[in-house]
Amino acid sequence: MDRFLHYNNLFGIYKDLLTDKEKEMFSMYYQDDLSMSEIADNEEVSRSRVGNVIKTVEEKLDNYESIIHKQKMLDSIQKCIKMSDLEEIRANLERII
Repeated sequence: MDRFLHYNNLFGIYKDLLTDKEKEMFSMYYQDDLSMSEIADNEEVSRSRVGNVIKTVEEKLDNYESIIHKQKMLDSIQKCIKMSDLEEIRANLERII
């Protein structure tokens, strides 16, 4: 999966677990497509600070997903929706639950 899509999906699920500053910088980088230099200028911080925040958020999002597995569950449900065999759907839903 594309890195940007991966982190945008996780951000949509787990953003409420982040600080306001983490959400703001992550959103500027991943959703508004600003460079780290542009974010640093906007926030009046160093570029390395922005890089550290982005990296920290990525690590947090990956960690949340490794514990909670919500994105993995949503992906499995999407696969079930596309199936046509009811027995296969039942078996997959039982595995998910």
